[in-house]
Amino acid sequence: MIEGADAPLADAAPEPLSDRLFSHRAAILLFRNTIVSCLVFGVGLIVLWVLVQRFAVDKVVAAALSFIVANSLHYALGRAWIYRGTRRALGKGYVYFLVTGVLGLAITTGLFAALLQWTAINYLIARVLVSIVAGLVMFVLNATLNFRRL
Repeated sequence: MIEGADAPLADAAPEPLSDRLFSHRAAILLFRNTIVSCLVFGVGLIVLWVLVQRFAVDKVVAAALSFIVANSLHYALGRAWIYRGTRRALGKGYVYFLVTGVLGLAITTGLFAALLQWTAINYLIARVLVSIVAGLVMFVLNATLNFRRL
């Protein structure tokens, strides 16, 4: 086990958000989140490819559907490993995760559609680029507000 990431947060007054985001604990959580995100992102890309290439689903619709699949898998793995030790109830945590997922979905599909509309970037490369922005936003929201591990 990596020290620090799973220890309960102190009940004292919280440190400023900037201090928490640039802490050792945040680095560990972000490292774990990156591993899980890459795994579920790969699953999402496969789902995206299958939907577009095999079922001729519109690329933006397929991106949204693949995002939902990957996001649900991310919650299960995140709860078990990234944010292990959270006091948030399972059902309530999943609802909050879905709410942040909707924001991530909006960022993902909005930026994805914009890149497809205004650039010549391949749709898979565009999806990789927008995932970085959406992933960081969702990580911060989940680590601070949902699982309360930062």
